[in-house]
Amino acid sequence: MLVKELIADSVPALHLHDTIFNSIQLMNDCQVLHLPLEGDGKFIGLVSEELLLQTADETKEIHSLLESIPFFAVKQSDHFLTALQLGIELKLSIIPIIDEENSLTGVINYSDLLKYASEYLNVTTPGGIIVLEMEHTKYSIGEICRLVETNNAQVMQLNTAFNSQTGFLQVNIKLNKTEVAEVVAAFQRYDYQVKYYFGDELFENELRSNYENLMNYLKI
Repeated sequence: MLVKELIADSVPALHLHDTIFNSIQLMNDCQVLHLPLEGDGKFIGLVSEELLLQTADETKEIHSLLESIPFFAVKQSDHFLTALQLGIELKLSIIPIIDEENSLTGVINYSDLLKYASEYLNVTTPGGIIVLEMEHTKYSIGEICRLVETNNAQVMQLNTAFNSQTGFLQVNIKLNKTEVAEVVAAFQRYDYQVKYYFGDELFENELRSNYENLMNYLKI
């Protein structure tokens, strides 16, 4: 999904002759900590509430702070994960969107980005999660999917992350079912290091075995 598809309609832009006081009030009204600054139809930068509160004279206009206003934005053709990464790294409440001519086309609320990220990662879809850890040279998405599918499951989402502390690649697998024991066992048979797994661990035969053990115990 591209960022231009996620533009929020309710967030206005600041202008060079807006006062510090009015800019703070507008942020409070919009319940955000940042607002884009626009001038002559171009995006100038992203104004933060923190910067405004550091200014002693609230009657000053925004243009007096130009040297302290950073140019943080994403292109409208960028993937929404690019905007999410920028928001996380810089702790932004909104992310400005600009076109190829640096004209402001809108903003994305950080809260909306989290919602779309949740949908992108199938967080709300029921299913087990398996986390593998391995050397990056041993990573094979084809083999991982094959092992999952040969145990009557499907990969709904797969993400990787490099752990700089351990030097290993972490592979996060979301399955289409909550019973993960067979898939976990398959990975272990093929010498995969299963770091974590989350899901239903008991199958029908295990439930029957536990029931029979309980009955035998009650007879004693």
